[in-house]
Amino acid sequence: MHRNLLFALLSFCILIASCKSPEARRPVQQNSGSFIKESAERNIEIYKKEEAQIARLIEKDTKNVYIASESGFWYYYEEKDTTATVFPKLGDVVTFTYDIKMLDGDVVVSEEENGLQTYRVDQTNQELISGLRDGLKLMKEGETITFLFPSFKAFGYYGLENKLGTNIPVQSTVSLKSIEQSQEN
Repeated sequence: MHRNLLFALLSFCILIASCKSPEARRPVQQNSGSFIKESAERNIEIYKKEEAQIARLIEKDTKNVYIASESGFWYYYEEKDTTATVFPKLGDVVTFTYDIKMLDGDVVVSEEENGLQTYRVDQTNQELISGLRDGLKLMKEGETITFLFPSFKAFGYYGLENKLGTNIPVQSTVSLKSIEQSQEN
C-alpha cells in the first residue's frame, strides 16, 4: 500500500509540475538601440561630406549643366536626344555601356572592362549599383549621361574589391544603346 500511495503521490507531483506554463527566456544582453542611432548619424555625416565634395566639383565645372535627381545623385548630358520620348520602364530590356571613375576622373573600371551590358529594368538581380539602376530610367536610347554618385548610391560601405575603398563617391558615364520594350508596356 505504501508503494501505491508513493506512486500516486509521485504521479500527482509530476502532473502538477507539467501544467506550469513555459516562461519566456530573457536575452543575456539588452541593447538600447544606440548602435542603430549612432550608425544613422555616422551615415548622415558621410553623406554631408560627400555632398559638399560633389558640390565643389560641380561649382568648378563651368562647361556642363548639372541636374539633381530625386534619388540623391547629380548628372549632366554628354549626348541628349530631344526628340525621343521613350524611357526604360519596368521589365524593359536595355543594353548599355558604362565606366566607373573617381570624382577626379581616375578610371576605376573602364567601359572596355565592363563590356556591353544587358539589364531587365527592376527585374534582374544583376550586380548593378543602385545609382545605375536609377540613372538608366532617366535615359532615352542613344543618350550618354555622366552621373555623380555619392557612396550610398555607388559601392557604399563595401567598396569594390581591390579597386575602390569604402564610402567613396564616384562618377560614371553611361551610354544607353537600346531599349527593348516588354510586352506589358
